[in-house]
Amino acid sequence: MPLMRLKDIRDMDSDARLDKIDEFNTELLRLKTMVRAGGTVENPARIKQLRRTIARILTIQKEEEQGIRIKQKKPEEKTKEKVKEKKATKAKSKSAEESKEKVEKPKKERKPKE
Repeated sequence: MPLMRLKDIRDMDSDARLDKIDEFNTELLRLKTMVRAGGTVENPARIKQLRRTIARILTIQKEEEQGIRIKQKKPEEKTKEKVKEKKATKAKSKSAEESKEKVEKPKKERKPKE
């Protein structure tokens, strides 16, 4: 499980991201020091999670600096009209399928073998 989701990282401003990077780097340094000193770490996978999270934050930071990805606005909520339209089209397609099933050709009777 990632430490921070991409959505959360993108919602942060650049100063908050830099603060998080410093926080994660400090924790990573502490864990690496414990491992090198011969101590045991409670969760060794945490090192990998920290490295990846730091990389994600730096990547998003660089994307915004270069203008590759602009902060996206939240999508508009579905209006009642759109929902009604979808339901109506589904109902129409279901009724069309049902009518096709009813209109099928009658099966021919088989002649018994002699």
